[in-house]
Amino acid sequence: MAPIPKGGTVAVTGSAGFIGGWVVRLLLDKGYRVRACVRDVDDDKKTAFLKAMPGYATRRLTLHSANLDDDGCFDEIFKGCHGVAHLSHVSTYDDEGYVRRVCDHIIKSVNESATVNRVVVTSSIAAVISEQDMQELVRRPVLYEDRYPDEQNPKRTPERGQGYSIGKVLAERIFSDAGEESGRWDAITCCPADNVGPILSAHQKNFGPWQHNIETMLLGEYSQNVVGAYRPWFTVDVRDVAEAHIRMLESDRVGNGERLIAWSTETRNVEDICASIDRLMPELGFAGATLVDPFPEKIQAREAELRAIWAGCELRNDRIVATLDMDFRTLDESIRDCVESLITVGNVKPVLKPGFEVPSAG
Repeated sequence: MAPIPKGGTVAVTGSAGFIGGWVVRLLLDKGYRVRACVRDVDDDKKTAFLKAMPGYATRRLTLHSANLDDDGCFDEIFKGCHGVAHLSHVSTYDDEGYVRRVCDHIIKSVNESATVNRVVVTSSIAAVISEQDMQELVRRPVLYEDRYPDEQNPKRTPERGQGYSIGKVLAERIFSDAGEESGRWDAITCCPADNVGPILSAHQKNFGPWQHNIETMLLGEYSQNVVGAYRPWFTVDVRDVAEAHIRMLESDRVGNGERLIAWSTETRNVEDICASIDRLMPELGFAGATLVDPFPEKIQAREAELRAIWAGCELRNDRIVATLDMDFRTLDESIRDCVESLITVGNVKPVLKPGFEVPSAG
């Protein structure tokens, strides 16, 4: 199907979120009209930053209350839109019937719009790499778009922590099948990695484990258990993920069912993320933080083995770079900008060395 027209109208679900907020902002910067979908338009803690964007005053940006749990909530919003960036999370990924119902009613709104010709669905690298048996990563260590977790493993269940990955894979397939069946619109999947970068609103410091863990570092203590047992951070800048979503809407080189991973392929252990703060920002005077390891002893005993398994994986982003001409930011830039935004936007008070202080804005 056709890409969306430049300057067209795009609906963004999950607009108050970390990635969604950046998608809205970059769409506006590129001249699009945006319908930002949030759970509650009147919740200023989560929507004030959207209302402060320049397009809001001219109504090039409009805000719409839409609860994913309500069938038909997007019916009127999608009418007249050319594209949909679907970033919103469901309430739970552990209930397959519920995930399917939410996907179905969003798809119904797309079909009834009669104008939407492309939907970008936000999935996750969990839908690529999340394994019940870590040895599967030894058997298939290349992490790229055509890789899926071992879905035949009988222990791959929501009860064993695989619900998020299962739900994301399910949603990908439901949208791709619906796009093919429609013959009128495409569903393109974006699988973002561990999002790092600047927040746009204070509430976003708790919307996602990575920026929140950097917040806890600044406060003096952080956890080993953020992305899984001793896995390094597989990072991408949130601004690059947002840009990738927009290019997927615009590109004439993608079609229904395409799946692209958004990551820089740069990795770093969590303790090295923390050490990077003082290295990158010595003027701040960050005092450092204590690493807490909450894993059970039987998992801690396997630390060297698990780190070796992850170190043996090969991260690939050839396809998204070639297809969308993406150029990913460095992790150092993402960490620096994340820290600065946590302090200035999130009002985080970092633990500093003696003699240092954060100057007041006034």
